[in-house]
Amino acid sequence: MNALRQLLPRWIKAYPRTQFTGDLLAGLIVTVLVIPQSLAYALLAGLPPQAGLYVSIFPVIAYALLGSSMTQAVGPVAITAIMTFTVLSPLETPGSPHYIALAASLSLLSGALILAFGLLRLGFLSQLLSRPVISGFISGSAVLIVISQFKLLLGVNASGATTWQLIYSLYENVSQARPITMLIGGVALLVLYSSRMWMPKALGRIGLSRQKAVILARLMPLLVVVAATLMVVEFDLDRTQGVAVVGRVQEGLASFTFFIPSLDSLKLLTVPAMILALIGMVQNITMAQALAIKRRERVDANSELVGLGTANIVAAFYGGMPVGGGLSRSAINVAAGAQSPLASIVSAIAMLCIVAAGTHWFSRLPLAVLAASIVIAAIGLIDIKAFRQAWSYDRADALALLGTGLGVLVLGLELGIALGIGLSLATLLLRASTPHIAVIGRIAGTEHFRNVDRHGVETIPGVLFLRIDESLFFGNLNAVESRLGTELEKAADLRDVVLIMSGVNRVDTTAMEVLSDINRDLASRNIRLHLAEVKGPVQDRLIYSPLWKALSGDVHLSANCAFEVLRPLASVPAPGPPD
Repeated sequence: MNALRQLLPRWIKAYPRTQFTGDLLAGLIVTVLVIPQSLAYALLAGLPPQAGLYVSIFPVIAYALLGSSMTQAVGPVAITAIMTFTVLSPLETPGSPHYIALAASLSLLSGALILAFGLLRLGFLSQLLSRPVISGFISGSAVLIVISQFKLLLGVNASGATTWQLIYSLYENVSQARPITMLIGGVALLVLYSSRMWMPKALGRIGLSRQKAVILARLMPLLVVVAATLMVVEFDLDRTQGVAVVGRVQEGLASFTFFIPSLDSLKLLTVPAMILALIGMVQNITMAQALAIKRRERVDANSELVGLGTANIVAAFYGGMPVGGGLSRSAINVAAGAQSPLASIVSAIAMLCIVAAGTHWFSRLPLAVLAASIVIAAIGLIDIKAFRQAWSYDRADALALLGTGLGVLVLGLELGIALGIGLSLATLLLRASTPHIAVIGRIAGTEHFRNVDRHGVETIPGVLFLRIDESLFFGNLNAVESRLGTELEKAADLRDVVLIMSGVNRVDTTAMEVLSDINRDLASRNIRLHLAEVKGPVQDRLIYSPLWKALSGDVHLSANCAFEVLRPLASVPAPGPPD
């Protein structure tokens, strides 16, 4: 019994009974509210609608038991859905048996990668993508999602392997748009957008608490779905007006299907699975950390990866659709009053009961309404605020964000994220290759040294204090030599140069050799080279190098020590040229 207890998650061992009612109600509310979303994201992924319901059951339980976040809700999400469709639609016809098998394989491969990262404690890999690149990728994907839903909102047949082909196909077929479908989709868009933007504030003005107002606003998608379905049934719109509906939804529970992907599938899906895993890792951990900060809790990145990876593996065998940490699901979960992962388990059990009881009432749900709910959710993912903030703070990051977003739209998801990573690396290399270098002096009456261009400071005639604010490596040595040369031209009477190394964390072999060359060149001009504030790890390497042994000057503990040593020497005549 004790051994079994040790296997239980920590939150179960210390679960306070006072939270049970809140978790129970939150789980039931989430179940009801995410049904339309689950159906919509399955269709967005090119899978049968019931797949979205299936992966809202056992994968959710797996994450609740193994993840570390108390309130994050896992399930089908827009980004993983559009990535699944984008990757697989060129390979197979969406909805076909082979397409479904490939989707399950994609879920299995990405889940296995995420699980491996978690078990190997490689959660830090989620930091490989910068926030601007992630924001650009999600924003570009969101625009792609919106474009993909126009055909359902218009009631036309349109297809295309790229964004531009899809837009052109929509343009060619727009004359065949069905007015009733457009009306249903347009009204749904208007109601859903209004409820999202203004309803919580309006309900707050009449006295409702914020929590209740948010929950009522979140109920609107379900009410719109119910109202639209009743309208279709009442007026037989699908048969008389050609309004597209979900169609037959498989009845009852699905069975677990264990399989091993074929070698051909592995070749096709390895790279997409890696990208899906990386995006899923970043999104999941970022979401979990944001929720934890609000609740003054902590999350374990590696436990998060174990939970998410296991959830995707379970999803591969039961439902066949990749899952992730859902922004809207988690928001609903928190707003409904969830206090622990028990809310997710309750939601999964409730979904299990709904699926077991039958799903035939979803068959006449109009696709235009589901498309409207996807569009509203996708619009919320377009992060214009992040671009404005990046543009005002760092133009390079803003360009990386914009480049990633446009890359996703123009080149596709895989090349888009590759472009974003490339832009981030290029920015990093550009910054590292153009280090900030400052001539510094001492603030009078203190031991603090500052940039001579920014502060009124004391300097020593014939002595140059030069601070390098970057590690020294082969890529930025030209910039260092060029700046030193410029300063030597400005002051012909120099007798000492002090390199302040407080910002240097590493000196590679090339940099060591170049510093040795600089030391020899300065010595030939009767200028001594000094080092100050050399960090321990850097000194540990340099002490055995030719530079250390041949250094014409001294190594000083601090810039102030160098200043005190060299100031009295300023009045001593410089030595003559060597014989």
